Amino acid sequence: MTHVTFISADGADRSEVEAAAGKRLLEVAQSDGQPLEGTCEGQMACSTCHVIVDPADFPKLPRASEMEEDLLDLASHVTRTSRLACQIHLTEGLVSLTVRMPGVVRNMQGR
Repeated sequence: MTHVTFISADGADRSEVEAAAGKRLLEVAQSDGQPLEGTCEGQMACSTCHVIVDPADFPKLPRASEMEEDLLDLASHVTRTSRLACQIHLTEGLVSLTVRMPGVVRNMQGR
């Protein structure tokens, strides 16, 4: 199980959930009612599941693929620790993960 903490864009709200290994962060976030649209339903064809990973947790994740990096270029409020939630798969070794919602979501793919 991974302890996932979601922080609202303004930092005022926090939600903490336990999630099983094998789940994608997008699914966990949507089940928790987080404002991640995931327009492409996790097919990595948009950037509407953009999250900002806590800098302390960022090194725990595998590197983003070139395709994910390209889609992040289309997202708003991207930071050095931005990722697409559909590309973060929770693993047995990932004990905790904290992510912040971006301030704005923009789907430049037009889907």
